[in-house]
Amino acid sequence: MLAIEVGPVDVARTRFAISPLGEAVQALRVAAGVQPAGPLRPWTERVAPRYEQLRAQVPAVGALTALFRRGAYNADFIHPPPSGPGADITAELAVVRATALPRARLELARNLAGMRPPAHHVQRILDAPDVVAQLADALEASWRVLVEPDWPRLRAVLERDVAHRSGQLARDGWAAALSDLDRRVRWRADGEAGTIEVRTGSRTEWERLRPAGQGLLLMPTVFGTLINYVEPPWPYALVYPARGVADLFGPAARAPGDAALSRLVGERRADVLRALAVPATTSQLVAQLSLSLGTVGSHLAVLRDAGLVTRTRLGRAVRYELTPLGVALTENAGREIPGEDVKVGAAAPTTRRAALSGPTKI
Repeated sequence: MLAIEVGPVDVARTRFAISPLGEAVQALRVAAGVQPAGPLRPWTERVAPRYEQLRAQVPAVGALTALFRRGAYNADFIHPPPSGPGADITAELAVVRATALPRARLELARNLAGMRPPAHHVQRILDAPDVVAQLADALEASWRVLVEPDWPRLRAVLERDVAHRSGQLARDGWAAALSDLDRRVRWRADGEAGTIEVRTGSRTEWERLRPAGQGLLLMPTVFGTLINYVEPPWPYALVYPARGVADLFGPAARAPGDAALSRLVGERRADVLRALAVPATTSQLVAQLSLSLGTVGSHLAVLRDAGLVTRTRLGRAVRYELTPLGVALTENAGREIPGEDVKVGAAAPTTRRAALSGPTKI
């Protein structure tokens, strides 16, 4: 268990980042069955043929998947946290390729400790003098095949999560920003700032860590689970599941009341309302829902006139979010809602809603 003690400077220097490389690694874990698919099952079914072809054409992909562990050490150099805001796969792969061979050998040996011996063809790749280049090439191929085709939609979800949580952090502090990050993460106010408690693996004692004014890096992920980085030379970082993944790759199972919502406002407008469980810009909704800009704009205009959504300008972008009436309508979608009892159209009040062995898969 980790207790990350942060001071006022750490709070000020905490930042968010998006990691395309991280998504490629986590997508590969899900496609390989190392990590449960959960709501991503429609995606795994769709990419299964591509994944099998990828494994056949790039043998080092099999070496990568052979290294994946849950609840134990995974080689750092394969998935280093980005040094900046991220979203540049080329720069992230360059960091992987720059790994010195002695460091790679040490991390691979640590990764493999306690595991079954790899298959002969996998061990041959891991023992090769160009193992770093082979694994980097496999990461790049995994990105191209598994993630890049869906990247606009994935990035939209990640950007929305960053906007939501950074707003929470700035407006309401750590307790609000971490409240639903993951059930194993908790904020405890203590002294000038506080402590981020991360309940990891089977550890029963607390390991106390201090970023010493360097802050934390917080990275949402579509494919992954809770991961922490607390070993040099990487910055202290937490990877956490992003909000709004359930409907990303296919319709989620609908409760009976969802049909009533669709009958009330129309199927596509109901989809827009559900997607706005996390505030979003028009372009983010376009990417997530695979609708045209004009269609999304038209639906948003109708929903806004009906008092179900409101808009706020943030620099060049305009962000839409649910009004209290919109929240009530979508939350009640899980129950049978008599259509005649729901009145839409009256203007509603609007409000602004606003190191451990790393990375360790917890």
